[in-house]
Amino acid sequence: MTTNGGEQPSVSRREVLKFVGSAPVLLSLGTLAATLGAQKASAAEIRLIDFTERLVPPEQIKSAGFDGVIVYVSELRPGANFDFKPVTRGYADALRAADLHIASVYQYGKPGWPTPSDYTRGYEGGVADAQTALRLHAAAGGGDSAPIFFSVDEDIDVDTWKSLAVEWFRGINSILGVQRSGIYGHSRACAWAVGDDVIGHSTTPGHRWAWQTKAWSHGEREPTAVLYQSVVVGASDPGVILGDTHVDVDEVLAADFGQWDLDR
Repeated sequence: MTTNGGEQPSVSRREVLKFVGSAPVLLSLGTLAATLGAQKASAAEIRLIDFTERLVPPEQIKSAGFDGVIVYVSELRPGANFDFKPVTRGYADALRAADLHIASVYQYGKPGWPTPSDYTRGYEGGVADAQTALRLHAAAGGGDSAPIFFSVDEDIDVDTWKSLAVEWFRGINSILGVQRSGIYGHSRACAWAVGDDVIGHSTTPGHRWAWQTKAWSHGEREPTAVLYQSVVVGASDPGVILGDTHVDVDEVLAADFGQWDLDR
């Protein structure tokens, strides 16, 4: 369920039935709509950051009004000098001590680097990447039920999805299970992952483990996404600057967006 501008959010039949099934009393559809709408509004007020340069001290994130961080559970590429890959237990503990949410993403290779994009390595690559992601996620204290988002950080087309990327995700599924597998990518990549059922379901009705970036999405939105990367640091956009570090900004679209600290 999404909202456009100031319009009143609509409530799907699935959401109504799920809510009624768990409610102690029968509520009117109007009351249900108001309740579910309030839940969505509450989620929409939460904003996270993800890193493009250096780690930001937790107290600086908190004081800037952000609510959490998406951290990398992937190894550092040879020749790179980032300090945010992989996330350490010490940094994760500091985030938690500052009452900040944490979610996990995996990305090792990237276009333009000596290593190719991760999805190009197919099924066996997905197996290896999921094993690494799971190990680093657990070492940092990530929750056993939390998903891990796997990055498709370029403008792939449907043929590339069908021939390479979906097989990579099936390899990931073989280690994590579909339920803990998530995707980062443009709107169409998120939709393909949903259609091929290679990513899991949020406990928030109608949402999947899809983290959509605005990059290459051409203004389209994937309605099942739990996260939307609305600010992307690039040549024409400095992003948000915290201290002297440029960061991306992510809007939370569902109460369960993959955070470590939620029991599922």
